[in-house]
Amino acid sequence: MLDATLISELDTVPDFDRFATVDEVYATLTRLAADHPGVASLRRIGTSRLGDPLLCLTVGDGPRHAIVAAGPHPNEPIGGLTVSHLATRLCEDAGLRRATGRTWHVVGCLDPDGTRLNEGWFAGPFTKTHYARHFYRPAGDEQVEWTFPFAYKRAYFDRVLPETLALMRLIDDTRPAFMTTLHNGETGGVFYYLNRPEPELQAVLKALPGRYGVPLHAGEPEHPSVRQLDQAVYLAPRMQDAYDYLEALGQDPTEHIGGAASDSYIARYGTLGLTAEVPYWTTASAGDTSPADRPYRDLVLGQAADLRATFEVLDETLTAVAGDLVTGSPFLRASRSFVPMLAGMAATDSGRAGAPENERPATVAEVSSSRDLLHSMRLRFGGMLLRALEGELAVGNGTPVIRARARALAETYATWCAEAESGAPEETIPIRHLVAIQYGGILAGAAHA
Repeated sequence: MLDATLISELDTVPDFDRFATVDEVYATLTRLAADHPGVASLRRIGTSRLGDPLLCLTVGDGPRHAIVAAGPHPNEPIGGLTVSHLATRLCEDAGLRRATGRTWHVVGCLDPDGTRLNEGWFAGPFTKTHYARHFYRPAGDEQVEWTFPFAYKRAYFDRVLPETLALMRLIDDTRPAFMTTLHNGETGGVFYYLNRPEPELQAVLKALPGRYGVPLHAGEPEHPSVRQLDQAVYLAPRMQDAYDYLEALGQDPTEHIGGAASDSYIARYGTLGLTAEVPYWTTASAGDTSPADRPYRDLVLGQAADLRATFEVLDETLTAVAGDLVTGSPFLRASRSFVPMLAGMAATDSGRAGAPENERPATVAEVSSSRDLLHSMRLRFGGMLLRALEGELAVGNGTPVIRARARALAETYATWCAEAESGAPEETIPIRHLVAIQYGGILAGAAHA
């Protein structure tokens, strides 16, 4: 399914031994603009909340536009290398520019503030423990990708971030035929989101990971309301669908629903939207659809219980230290957002477990992805809360309660890390392969738009 031209272009991706920092991505875009003045131009499309410029390199002069934006979530740095390579190839190869027929708008990083809080793990070692101890993801209402305007039934969101507004302006100015914000997952297999069915493109996307020995995701979708288009290809999540799903379960959707995503915003222009979710680690079980030795209903109920137990540990810690906190750090804001979310996820799983369609055997991939989800939630959100407490101690706020809770959480967290590292052997995917899969998805998506 991969034609010779695309394969040849994939082979231009070099080896990498680390992920690029914000400054390194910006330096690449700045150098390309200086070295190719007749081909590329660099401009500032906005400013982050902490004052960093949001830089966009425009390359080519095709009649239709494409937007490729890295760093919509700051713990997902594959895109920084991908946009650097894409921009370099477009600047240096006139034949590639002509073949795409696009004017390309390459955004170096949509959330530089948050990305800098992750850079402690970008050079490795690439273990789950090291990654998680330097992990940061903003609270839901501080995420660029999930703060587009949204109004539906009783839900209303208009607290658009400056970074989100910058991307909205770029979309409105260019009305792109194709757009992708570059995401990645953590463990398992590769999967994609498209904002509309594209069977020919779907075939290419499914073929890309296999070239690098990476399986397609065959486990649980990110949310049970997500609709599958093809193997490992899903329809981009819509907040309206999530709202209706939660409402049907008897939950209050307004407690869980925030803003919309870029996929929804570009619909007004008929833009083809693509997201490639590429993991850092993988196992053979990620693509194994054979039946496991437990009912799917029991798997969902077990996941609900594990998530609830994780919530209780972290919520108890947050509640105990609440009266002593002084910093209001981004780690604290994120913890206050995500810890209650764990309880909501547990409630959703409990509510859906009894559906008739769940009276079937779980697959090996579903068991694997459920296990990965639990480890991810523990390590992500336990790690951020631990960083929050360490931040309090670092500014001298070492009250007895904060000291005691930091020690206790550190002990629990060490156990969680050990459990995450001791499961089935996982392969750390070479960074070159991660970039190539994203790069191939971009070229294929732009060609089909």
